[in-house]
Amino acid sequence: MRSATDPGGPVAEKGTRQSRSNTRRRIQEVALELFAEQGYEKTSLREIAEALQVTKPAIYYHYQSKEEILESIFQGVGRPVAEAIEWARGQPRTLETKRELLRRYEAALNDTVPLFRFLRQNEATLRDLQVGKEFNDQMTEIGELITDPGTPLTEQLRCMGALLTLHFGTFALPHFEGDAEEKRTALLSIATEMMERAQTPRE
Repeated sequence: MRSATDPGGPVAEKGTRQSRSNTRRRIQEVALELFAEQGYEKTSLREIAEALQVTKPAIYYHYQSKEEILESIFQGVGRPVAEAIEWARGQPRTLETKRELLRRYEAALNDTVPLFRFLRQNEATLRDLQVGKEFNDQMTEIGELITDPGTPLTEQLRCMGALLTLHFGTFALPHFEGDAEEKRTALLSIATEMMERAQTPRE
């Protein structure tokens, strides 16, 4: 029986898994940078390999295509959005639930700005890819979760406006002066106020 310190034992296996995980993460980071700089269609696996200073077969060991790389990026950094949606599904559709959903969505956007900026910039290109479909599905479901059934069109649009304010405002915040946290708080406050106005009964 091999001991834990044996080169072929559990420690070695764990080290190998960790190394592979780090390599995959590095591939994702470099690929996302190139996708954002050059566009998804204009970036090849060869260019990703060159940027990493590895061979193309080394990329194939982890990913079979650049779409597979993009899907793995989305599944990783896009998970907080999916988790926020899953949480909201199990909650009563109260105003407090909607506020919390917007808060969680804002936090997820802030943590994944590079990915969501890339998705927005390449929306037309990615429309037919699975990642693009999943992204649009998430946006649609969040909009539905903060909008009550039977809500008048004007109020539906107000709720969607709140969501889009968060979505696009997150990317615009770096262009404004001021403390980063204060800017995030202000943006979330504006979006929440828009959503709340849509929930207020009108005479």
